[in-house]
Amino acid sequence: MQRACRIFGLARATADALKAREAVPPEQRPAPGKRGPAGAAGAATDEGLVVHIRRVPAESPFTGEGYRKAWARLRPQGIRTASGRVRRPMRGHHLRAPRRGGHARGPKAHDGTITAEEPDALWGTDRTTTVTTGEGAVHVFVAVDHRTCECVGLHAAKRGDRFEALGPLRQGVRGHFGGFGAGVARGLTTRHDHGSNYLGDDFRREPALLGMASAPGFVREPQGDGRAERFIRTPKGQLLWVRTFAPVAELVEALGEFERTYDERWQIGRHGHRPPSQVRRDRNGGVPTAA
Repeated sequence: MQRACRIFGLARATADALKAREAVPPEQRPAPGKRGPAGAAGAATDEGLVVHIRRVPAESPFTGEGYRKAWARLRPQGIRTASGRVRRPMRGHHLRAPRRGGHARGPKAHDGTITAEEPDALWGTDRTTTVTTGEGAVHVFVAVDHRTCECVGLHAAKRGDRFEALGPLRQGVRGHFGGFGAGVARGLTTRHDHGSNYLGDDFRREPALLGMASAPGFVREPQGDGRAERFIRTPKGQLLWVRTFAPVAELVEALGEFERTYDERWQIGRHGHRPPSQVRRDRNGGVPTAA
């Protein structure tokens, strides 16, 4: 046997296994099992995995999450499998999130970054609009931390001027700096675009009083206000485009609830699918925010 294994380049254990297999009649041999780890009970097969995958969007407060977030939500439940294996049955059962086709993009115009090293060092702010059934068009202002991706402020108002644009920044200062006064936000920089409401003297004076520095985005360059612009897609797809609101007050209340849910439960891929608030707590050694 040793000589035969050496000639054919087989391990002795492999030869013994093949010999034992040939000794069993074909009709009595067990069906070959699927390779890889068994995983959680009931999830070893694709059919069992689909059952768990279907439960993910039903339990999540968000819509339109793709296979990566489904894979990340299954892991804490003890269902540990490859993300590609989650993607395959989601594609076969039409469970993937809808996605618009993109277009070819050229090379980046810069090699820089808009990601801060620490929380509360750089906040991005921007504006979008929505429509209410009772009061018509409404302006929605956001502020986002460039390090943790937290939503630090959400504000809605009928007017979209420089005074209303300060709303999310005021919320963020009170929530993350423990108060509102001269110099309390020293060391914080705000990134915004070149809209008229962000270039007015009133918008510049109040942040300067609080200790903030202003860093307008580069005109016609990728290194702009991308963090806030990317965040705006989330409340649009999860709230503004799927619900209707009559008065502005109802919209303001819904935005406040969405902000809390987003910070505590939305998964950020570049942070290991951790929620933004968890990223801050881990960064601060478990110490909660100043609020």
